[in-house]
Amino acid sequence: MKKKSISLLICMLFVASILAACGAKTGNEAAPAAPAPAATDKPKELQKVTIQMDGAAVPYYAPMYVAKEQGFFKEQGLDVDFVYADAASIVKNVAADNVQFGFPNADAVITAKSQGIPVKVVHTTYQRGLGATIFKKNKGITGPKDLKGKTVAVTSFGSPNYIQLQVMLEKNGMNIKDVNTKIVGTGAIVNALVSDEVDAITFSMLRTVELKNSGVDVDEIRSDDFLPSFGNVVIASDKYLSSNKNTVIAFNKALNQSLDYIIKGNAKAAIDMSIKKYATSSEGKQEITEQIFNDVFIPYLWQSDLTKKDGYGAADMARWQASIDTQKTFDTIKTSFKAEDLVVTNLK
Repeated sequence: MKKKSISLLICMLFVASILAACGAKTGNEAAPAAPAPAATDKPKELQKVTIQMDGAAVPYYAPMYVAKEQGFFKEQGLDVDFVYADAASIVKNVAADNVQFGFPNADAVITAKSQGIPVKVVHTTYQRGLGATIFKKNKGITGPKDLKGKTVAVTSFGSPNYIQLQVMLEKNGMNIKDVNTKIVGTGAIVNALVSDEVDAITFSMLRTVELKNSGVDVDEIRSDDFLPSFGNVVIASDKYLSSNKNTVIAFNKALNQSLDYIIKGNAKAAIDMSIKKYATSSEGKQEITEQIFNDVFIPYLWQSDLTKKDGYGAADMARWQASIDTQKTFDTIKTSFKAEDLVVTNLK
């Protein structure tokens, strides 16, 4: 019996060793490792594009910065870089395809188009212009007619603000000779108002908010009430738009998503991020910047009755045409043209 038991034990051990060699599995064994991802599983490569923006990095460009930092550009397949220049240079760089997108003020774009520079407005980001005639309340000014005989400062006789002043006066039965116009440089024009060197300035309405915040009792007449205009807009070259329409659409979608994010309760977060990461020279100005967003950008510049119907960046072609025609009337541009030749409205 002993010999039979030993033989049986040997046989059992032999069978077990064969099963182990053949890879028999038990309930406690780990599953085999998953195969390595195929090459097609790699993340989609992002398309690099550059947008050149007017002036320098400021928190007012938060919609661009948010679109990058919140991943809205990335969701659209874009990797966007930011560079800066003056408006005239931006238009030329876009036309030459040195950069894919530009964000200059609309007046520079109208001037460029009148000179045959091949660019298109693909997103009317600022629905209105920033121009305003600002004055201290103790100057006895409540409307345009009260400017008669007053000294009004502008930065130059060729500036858009100077045209805005002329149009406002003409639409109120006066002309530029009814005021004493004074040229004051950009860096000194606000102080000229504060120090009573002038009675009013035709400049940017952002200064109205800043002056009120600093305790100066001022009011304003907004230029857009008399002359339709626009602030910063997104542009692309005719060539780039024709061959990269889907990229332009993707850029606009991301920008619109960013605007919506800011407008619907995230202005402070957007400002804080923009100043910390991009516009560091505005450190310490978060509170006044947020006030400017809430008073000017959100209700007045980024939105209009048209955007509520057609979405952010929609173009009011009648207003565009009025702006073009007015520049021709005041000889700022030599050649007029149809708004449809500059502004694209069917990007879908």
